[in-house]
Amino acid sequence: MASIAAAQVQEVRSITRIERIGAHSHIRGLGLDDSLEPRAVSQGMVGQKMARKAAGVILQMIREGKIAGRAVLLAGQPGTGKTAIAMGLAQALGPDTPFTSMAGSEIYSLEMSKTEALTQAIRKSIGIRIKEESEIIEGEVVEVVVERAAGGGGARVGRLTLKTTDMETNYDLGAKMIDSLLKEKVQAGDVITIDKATGKINKLGRSFARARDYDATGQQARFVQCPEGELQKRKEVVHTVTLHEVDVINSRTHGFLALFSGDTGEIKSEIREQINSKVAEWREEGKAEMIPGVLFVDEAHMLDIECFSFLNRALESETAPVVIMATNRGITRIRGTNYRSPHGIPLDLLDRMIIVPTTPYSHQELREILNIRCEEEDCQMSADALTVLTRVATETSLRYAIQLITTASLVARRRKATEVSMEDVKKVYSLFLDEHRSEQFLKEYQDEFMFDDGAGGDNAPQMMEVSQ
Repeated sequence: MASIAAAQVQEVRSITRIERIGAHSHIRGLGLDDSLEPRAVSQGMVGQKMARKAAGVILQMIREGKIAGRAVLLAGQPGTGKTAIAMGLAQALGPDTPFTSMAGSEIYSLEMSKTEALTQAIRKSIGIRIKEESEIIEGEVVEVVVERAAGGGGARVGRLTLKTTDMETNYDLGAKMIDSLLKEKVQAGDVITIDKATGKINKLGRSFARARDYDATGQQARFVQCPEGELQKRKEVVHTVTLHEVDVINSRTHGFLALFSGDTGEIKSEIREQINSKVAEWREEGKAEMIPGVLFVDEAHMLDIECFSFLNRALESETAPVVIMATNRGITRIRGTNYRSPHGIPLDLLDRMIIVPTTPYSHQELREILNIRCEEEDCQMSADALTVLTRVATETSLRYAIQLITTASLVARRRKATEVSMEDVKKVYSLFLDEHRSEQFLKEYQDEFMFDDGAGGDNAPQMMEVSQ
């Protein structure tokens, strides 16, 4: 079961992703040195040294597997880099450690119960490293011969000659192996491996002995040494899958195709219990290793009291991941109750958390962040324009200033300029309102808008206070 699940998940992950410029696509890590000290500007991270150092300590504990089942809260004003720190943590952990990101409001839009959505998110954040020994044939291809009967009819037959530094052997090929070789475009001089159990062919590269076969080769060409020893070898193969992927594959009603569509629906608790017992059995036999990952919940104040109660219990499980939450709320009402609490999170859950505060950026840090975003969005900006944009970020918000980068670049492109000038920034600033100027506009013309409640009164709804 382990080999089938791992092979199918590996095929899903091999799909090429389209990389787009996002709000945090410039983040490459936490920007820490080997002693977990934060650098001023590194890996796309700027400022927030205390919060980044705290995240570095958490990162080290996750790598050592000492913090599973813990909860961390990133708390700070809007636009202080909470999500950026979480994304930097994900980049620093690498692809082998599962990292699941979700917004607190997502659980209300899914066609399943809230607890099921959280359970799936938690199990996506727990990895299993499965170790298996398999028999493989590894060697350099000497010759590939494919023959078809005269007249084009009948089955194809073939012969494959492989060698190592010590021996050489001929293999007769069936129709499926011929198709696999043609699909991988295997030719003489390639070094390949063939899994005896599944028949899967993996091309390792070209032999150094055939390096002079071509006058020029592409950058993707890889040259390897001719294998030594026997052609048939035993090799330990390590697969990394998440518990949720194993759940989906073993769910009869959804099956493997649900991994493509993402529509997994609710998975029965009996299936999860069977998988948990099987994983525990593998761990006892030394076949598998548990990897506690990270579940990041942004806008955690959007969760309600039921979700918080469920997380309280889930964190006590021995297979729980590290739960990192982020919120920009102060003392506010807990959703689903009439009680008020710091950050909109119940006190009993806050007591389990280690809280990492984030502080507003300084003027120089804002300038550095905007400069990094200009590089990420391939926008050449003059020093004067960057100064004006930094002032805009200081007086309004960092997010608003970042939105003006691309728009100012488009304005500069329309006048066929290669660099964004101060006039371009001023023009887009006048075209697109920020939050405060929009509020002033509404106050000035509030009588002309429909259903206006801005006049106040006892029955007027309370306006949201937004801190800068």
